[in-house]
Amino acid sequence: MKNITDVKNGIVDFFTVVIPEQYVSVILQFIFFTTVFYLVFKVLKDNKATKFAAVVVTFVVLCGFAFAFSEKISSQFLLVIISMIALLVFTMFNTEIKRSLLDSNVKKSKGDTMTVTGVELIIDEVIRAVQNMSKNDIGALIVLSNANLPEGIIESGTIINSEINSQMIEAVFYPKAPLHDGAMVIEGNKIYAAGCFLPLAQSENLPKEMGSRHRAALGVTTVASVTAIVVSEETGIISIVKNGVIKKKYADASDIKNALNDYYWSDLTAEARR
Repeated sequence: MKNITDVKNGIVDFFTVVIPEQYVSVILQFIFFTTVFYLVFKVLKDNKATKFAAVVVTFVVLCGFAFAFSEKISSQFLLVIISMIALLVFTMFNTEIKRSLLDSNVKKSKGDTMTVTGVELIIDEVIRAVQNMSKNDIGALIVLSNANLPEGIIESGTIINSEINSQMIEAVFYPKAPLHDGAMVIEGNKIYAAGCFLPLAQSENLPKEMGSRHRAALGVTTVASVTAIVVSEETGIISIVKNGVIKKKYADASDIKNALNDYYWSDLTAEARR
């Protein structure tokens, strides 16, 4: 027992000599500073805020020089500064951070199970269904997901896990069908769920003519990196929504195909691309 105690004391004495007590605080502060600075810079880089990133880096460098050549500026002051910058960045990009966190757990498997022919057939089926619903003024909301939606959204609907074809899509959104009011979630080559309830966009700047489906599309594309295809029940107008913005209003077959191509082709394997 005595030997264990001696070894423990020896280790403590060693680190006390190598790293004096007064430097422990400085090292911990440096680790915290580096971690926060990395996270801030990563958020800015991921959101292509290069000008803002340059301002932050310049400001931090100037503070570093001020700290190095001034006895009045303490390391605690620098920590307060970087913490304030981090708070500002995380406040400005809170929705983008949510998207990044959700996307970090995405398991992209579309390329493992799909072929070029299979993708083309699915795209044709979705376009056919959307155009048919548009002609008949049947409201619809289809979300193209990479398994990166919050679990609460999926749990609010019904798991279908069926093949994608125009008849199935139109049947789900048939006005008297039990799931027609919710959103359909497509994942790869499957209709994964239907009747899902999405978060609604609450902005007061949205046009009054925007119904709940458009607000839901804007809401879900704000919190997750997904694409939504909306068919207006009142007008039959087709809209494509991404990143919390209506990318295309009055979308035609070509626009829908482009949106579906972006969704499918980006994750196909090299073999499928050929």
